[in-house]
Amino acid sequence: MVHRLIEWSLRNRFIVLSLSIGIFIWGIFSIKNNPIDAIPDLSENQVIVFTEWMGRSPQLVEDQITYPLVTNLQGLPKVNYVRATSMFGMSFIYVVFEDNVDVYWARERVSERLSTITSSLPQDVTPQLGPDGTGVGHILWYTLDAPDLDLGEQRAIQDWYVKFALQNVPGVSEIASFGGFQKQYQVTVDPNKLLYYKLSVPDVITAVRANNNESGGRKYEVSDIGYIIKTNGYLESIEDIQKIPVGNQNGVPIYVSDVGTVQMTGEARLGIFDQDGEGERVGGIVVMRYGENAAQVIDDVKAKMIEVSKGLPENVKFDIVYDRGELIKESISSIRNTLIEEMIIVSLIVIIFLFHWRSALSIIIQIPITVAASFILLNAFGVSSNIMSLTGIALAIGVIVDNGIIMSENSYKHLSDRYHEWELSQKSKSE
Repeated sequence: MVHRLIEWSLRNRFIVLSLSIGIFIWGIFSIKNNPIDAIPDLSENQVIVFTEWMGRSPQLVEDQITYPLVTNLQGLPKVNYVRATSMFGMSFIYVVFEDNVDVYWARERVSERLSTITSSLPQDVTPQLGPDGTGVGHILWYTLDAPDLDLGEQRAIQDWYVKFALQNVPGVSEIASFGGFQKQYQVTVDPNKLLYYKLSVPDVITAVRANNNESGGRKYEVSDIGYIIKTNGYLESIEDIQKIPVGNQNGVPIYVSDVGTVQMTGEARLGIFDQDGEGERVGGIVVMRYGENAAQVIDDVKAKMIEVSKGLPENVKFDIVYDRGELIKESISSIRNTLIEEMIIVSLIVIIFLFHWRSALSIIIQIPITVAASFILLNAFGVSSNIMSLTGIALAIGVIVDNGIIMSENSYKHLSDRYHEWELSQKSKSE
């Protein structure tokens, strides 16, 4: 079989040359389209289910949320195993699927199952799917350099302007905010006053929720002009909350201000983000989606930051504290230079070893064609250009030329023997 293949290649050199050129051109396009990253993504094929139930102990979260979810999610198809963690006010469930399962198919199966088991969970508890990213999806960290704004104002800018803008970048799964204060209205009730007015905390909660609402009316026409009736009941200030009636005593309304105090403050925090020991900062983490080109996503996010900066308040700018793009460029540049150096060194060794330029050329030309063809396979199997894959290609250069050297030496030996036999035959004929 091998002899016939070699014979066919020798008789159809133009076809073989055309196929080689076609594979090389295809490989060049594959190099340009291959995703680039610094490290390979070896994380498991998993879907994260996050459930929040604030104020509850880990044991209660385990019994009421984690256990029911885990027992129901274990029956999903193509699931390897399910891991779970319960903590104060939060539950994390990791559904690990088989490696060959499409991640979005897996997320759809988990979402379908969650829709059927939500009714068995406590009231007002809604499980949520985590971002469609991997364990190495954190590609960029940034903070807001805003010396003239307090932490609450910075967090508001991050949550209501910057975050929404950067989430629209292709390839971005999530913008996770950190630092600062999340502004909220807090109602601090006085137990003695509640006892005096014969009210309870649920009465206050129900009154506030019922009054922070807007409802529609109907449409009516006057003189051929249509008017729409609606009620505007959204709370907009501390005074609006203070004037909410909770109950009445002898026909006199009892307001929230009569049983407690209302103030604007920040949500309780479990930690802070300090940068370079110079004080707290507010920022975000850019999480990349599965299978995206990390280098391209980082460049797109940076370009979007320039656009977003035009709408920021005066003296507010982005400060990038972690950028995997720099690591990607340095890693790929180092491996690329090593690859080029190896190709040059191997080519020189082949020329010196064979000392026959036509034989050496037939071997050296295999190196760029094989390297380009390897990127076709990388794209076919969804492998990115990273330190591991490029290092493997660099290490294989020596193996690429081995077969060529052996075949050239073997061919040269047989041709020499045939030539020697031909010389002897010619000599015998002349005699």
